[in-house]
Amino acid sequence: MHRRSFLALSLLTPLAFAGRGWAASPAGIRVARVPDGRHHAFTFGKREFLLDGEAFRVHSGEMHPARIAKEHWRHRIRMARAMGLNTVAIYVMWNHHEREPGVFDFETGNRDVGAFMRLCAEEGMWVYLRPGPYICGEWTNGGLPAYLLRDPDTRLRTRDDPRYMAAVRRYFAALAERVAPLMASAGGPVLMVQIENEYSMFADDIGYLDVLRDIWREHGIDGPFSVSDGWKDLQRRKAYPAGTALGLDGADVADLLKGRGFAGESPVWVGEAYPGWLTHWGEPTFATKDYETTLRHIMRAGYSFNLYVVHGGTNFGLTAGSNAEDDGSQFQPVITSYDYAAPIDERGRPTEQYTRLRRVIEEVTRVTPAALPPAPPSASFAPVTPQAFASLWDNLPGAPATLPSPGPNEILFGLDQGLVVYRKRIDAGSVLRLENVRDYAVVHVDGQEVGSVSRVEHPSLNSQPEVRLPAAGGATPRALDILIDTFGHINFGPRIGDHKGLIGPASIDGVPLREVEAWAIPLEGDWIHGLRAIADESAPTRTATAPVGADSSVKASPPRGPMFFKTTLHIESPGDVYIDLSAWSKGYLWINGQLLGRYWNIGPQQRLFCPGPWIRAGDNELLVLDLHRKTPAMITAADSLHTSGNS
Repeated sequence: MHRRSFLALSLLTPLAFAGRGWAASPAGIRVARVPDGRHHAFTFGKREFLLDGEAFRVHSGEMHPARIAKEHWRHRIRMARAMGLNTVAIYVMWNHHEREPGVFDFETGNRDVGAFMRLCAEEGMWVYLRPGPYICGEWTNGGLPAYLLRDPDTRLRTRDDPRYMAAVRRYFAALAERVAPLMASAGGPVLMVQIENEYSMFADDIGYLDVLRDIWREHGIDGPFSVSDGWKDLQRRKAYPAGTALGLDGADVADLLKGRGFAGESPVWVGEAYPGWLTHWGEPTFATKDYETTLRHIMRAGYSFNLYVVHGGTNFGLTAGSNAEDDGSQFQPVITSYDYAAPIDERGRPTEQYTRLRRVIEEVTRVTPAALPPAPPSASFAPVTPQAFASLWDNLPGAPATLPSPGPNEILFGLDQGLVVYRKRIDAGSVLRLENVRDYAVVHVDGQEVGSVSRVEHPSLNSQPEVRLPAAGGATPRALDILIDTFGHINFGPRIGDHKGLIGPASIDGVPLREVEAWAIPLEGDWIHGLRAIADESAPTRTATAPVGADSSVKASPPRGPMFFKTTLHIESPGDVYIDLSAWSKGYLWINGQLLGRYWNIGPQQRLFCPGPWIRAGDNELLVLDLHRKTPAMITAADSLHTSGNS
């Protein structure tokens, strides 16, 4: 947006807030002006925030542009404003903007964070910017680009690795040119910038945090700055850079009082206040929390806060992260939905807790919030049963690579997430052992699925490394296919930067697998748009049973799983809809070529959210890749994330 347009819209915005802009609170603190295109000074007073010299409470709600369809951004911002909040906090996910070194995208779709922040200003909301480089956020690799993992010697989150720091400097430089004009001191909505995230939960090098702050200053962004950490870890590692606001995650009033010992005269506030919580695949129900009483205590004590999250949105595509114990055990991938039991649900609707927290904010501030905006339209479709469309085995991309042994996807293929197929001709053997499967392996022998290995532990899954092989039927070598599926990279703790793939070793009856063929399949690439259908025999196909090195111009073998299934959804009037896949097994769903995300029958999520802007009036193409099914099942429309009896 040109500056002239920005100013015109910003100057109109305060008219919608008449009677709100400078109302007095019970504590005698006046509610500050909304962004108006003028220069404002956001600074620190004695243990408090100041805006243009006046005491200011940051009443923030977090949401992430990357988890929301761009067409829904304004609605979600208005929902936060209508709750009584004055600030929107956002993570910027580095790996959402720089997937390959030096190739940035800050313009397309929901990657245009500058546009999101300008919308906040237009809607009378300030911005608290949390740009990383590491953000956690239940986002794959905590926001750090997977290309950093292609060099196994690269160390993350440290100033002592020149490769990592060079990448950080490149990222900060690209982002800073978009942020600097939007700082409050330049007439924009950004009040404050966070340095890294939860660093005391990882390490104790204050010098690293100081370097990050210095890089921002080199690019004209002079703060003020904040950090966010857990109180227990802060006590243990003390990674607090002097002069920054101290945000304490999950803090109550007692923790905030203790935090003053670290922050001195700098403000202490609730950097992440949790009205909801995350959910992992395989958990029995969706997580919930109740934050009403805690928020009332924090506000009455006069502290600022950031609700993490006020609206969660969706982990579209392959963006969901994973958690694990410090030793890598108890691997827990995050579901596709990031509803988070947040006050504003995944579809943008107010929940019961939204109403209660809105009432608390109004009671304490004595300011009447804005009216709720109209809800986005909803849609539905008649139940459909997709038809088998293409076999994965007929669509392995290009010629295989021949490798000495399996290994990390990032190092061998430059692959972040997706699928990898390993193929080997084997003789007699009874037990296949797959160590360090990251994160799910499906084993086929002579075209038949014989077992799977899951890094996720669940009663319905095999998490042991052994798969028993069928007895050999003769002297002819058998075809062994190992399909590796991935979840998001670990996003928290010492295991961030975990590699994906069949890390190994892999062996049959103790003999290592050597000289294997391999195909890497990036599910978000162009490959998905050129699938060869089952009936299409115009191109040569390598069958699962063709000997390695044999003529590949042979007729395709009968279809077998994994299979692609396709159908048309006829939708008269586009709108938001949930797509129910509870009858399916495990896989991925695309709508009109856009990957919505993963589904898995171990739950608790059985429905994937599809934003209305991604739907066309009339016919829409739905494509499913199921890793186990050879026959289709029904797909239905739903209005919400939750199924009956699952809350």
